[in-house]
Amino acid sequence: MNKRGMNRRGQVTIFIILAIIIVAAGFLIYSFYPQIKTSFGGGEQNPESYIQTCIEQDIKEAVDKVSIQGGSINPLNNILYGDTKVEFLCYTEENYRPCVVQQPMLKQHIESEIEKDIETDVNACFTSLKESYQKRGYEVNLKKGEQNTELLPNKISSVFNYSFTLTKNGDTQEYNSFIILLNNNLYELTAIANSIIEWEATYGDAEPTTYMTYYHNLKVEKIKRDNGEKIYILTDRETGNKFQFAIKGQIWVAGYVTPTA
Repeated sequence: MNKRGMNRRGQVTIFIILAIIIVAAGFLIYSFYPQIKTSFGGGEQNPESYIQTCIEQDIKEAVDKVSIQGGSINPLNNILYGDTKVEFLCYTEENYRPCVVQQPMLKQHIESEIEKDIETDVNACFTSLKESYQKRGYEVNLKKGEQNTELLPNKISSVFNYSFTLTKNGDTQEYNSFIILLNNNLYELTAIANSIIEWEATYGDAEPTTYMTYYHNLKVEKIKRDNGEKIYILTDRETGNKFQFAIKGQIWVAGYVTPTA
């Protein structure tokens, strides 16, 4: 056989191999298309991803709000710092006396404030989730459950114990809990704030350098105002996360206590 004939046979063989590869690839794509869509972010979101996308930003905004306002969404007893209302977490109007702690359960208070702030958004997201599946022909059963937000070491956990059941073409999927985790060290910052508050309530003043010496990634600022008012700003140097709060206590001048007005 001449060289030209051998070349043609080689070309035919290559085309056959390519055809087999294309057919096999097409079969694999067809067989695993739902998984491929999910892996690459295309197509429909599953219920857990839907809720994560819908609610996560609302949680972040609530956390940012309580973090710069002394732990409350709507601070009642507060001082203005710029345009921000910062709540007094230790307060007194009495002469010669340290301040009185205003939120003895600060961590639990913050958790409750976050839950209340996102409640309307959470209900709206689950309603939207239900409607989106109904439009696609699913029979949907949604039952509202408890919501729990918790400050944990280096993270914030929000758990929504909603029952969500999907039925279509005889197949049923059931979801009983939706969990969203945020990377945030508000837990640690709150613990340090509690230590400063206890020091203020006991001795009348706290020293920022003491905390920065012990916590190397922590920046502590103390901004003094008139009449014993102070604003503490705790900032994590690595993450930029912060917690700020106000104190109204004794006025210290030249080593002795000056009576408040």
